[in-house]
Amino acid sequence: MDQTKIGKFIARKRKEHGLTQMQLAEKLSITDRAVSKWETGESYPDITFLPALANMFETSVDLLIGMDTIRAEETRYRIHQTANQLQRLGDYQAAEKVYRDALLIYPNKPGMMLGLAGVLSLLGKYEEAIDWVERGLPLSSNEKQKATMRAVLCFLYLKSGLEKKADMLASKLPHKRECREAIQPLISQRIQGEAIDKEIRRILLGLDDTDTPEYSEEKHL
Repeated sequence: MDQTKIGKFIARKRKEHGLTQMQLAEKLSITDRAVSKWETGESYPDITFLPALANMFETSVDLLIGMDTIRAEETRYRIHQTANQLQRLGDYQAAEKVYRDALLIYPNKPGMMLGLAGVLSLLGKYEEAIDWVERGLPLSSNEKQKATMRAVLCFLYLKSGLEKKADMLASKLPHKRECREAIQPLISQRIQGEAIDKEIRRILLGLDDTDTPEYSEEKHL
């Protein structure tokens, strides 16, 4: 459990209910200093206070301690695992449906957009794949995920005949993760067809033609 996030949640709910730290402390028979420590992430409420806090703020204990967020992450993990397994079996249409359904629930998750883009590229829907990655990039705050998205985008541009865009983006890739040194030569060589698809599978699923997928939470969640 993230004490800082829990503290910020308590502070926000306290203010929404028009309470000062002192007033909240009095309701719980503790000091306002204790409330202050919770809200700044210096300490965490004793478990015995959680039901009272949840009731006072008209929320659930799960939401209060961030379990709803944890469950959501677990759900997204299972979605990616299912889609990756379907891709390994060659059922790209089913994998596409998994991601499209997921995006109805998580419309602003760049990892879901990246996953769908990968499947679309394997189905030959390159323009739509590019659109999803370009939409997802500004939404991502994870540098490793961004590197993955940019690397995939390089190959999608190349596949779509957008060679100058591919060259420009490849030149700006970082020196680690999906690195410039590994990808820029492939873009410069103007690899084609199945060679591009293989690189996209390698980046997104961590596999070549004989491997099994290695799911990466950092790339997708």
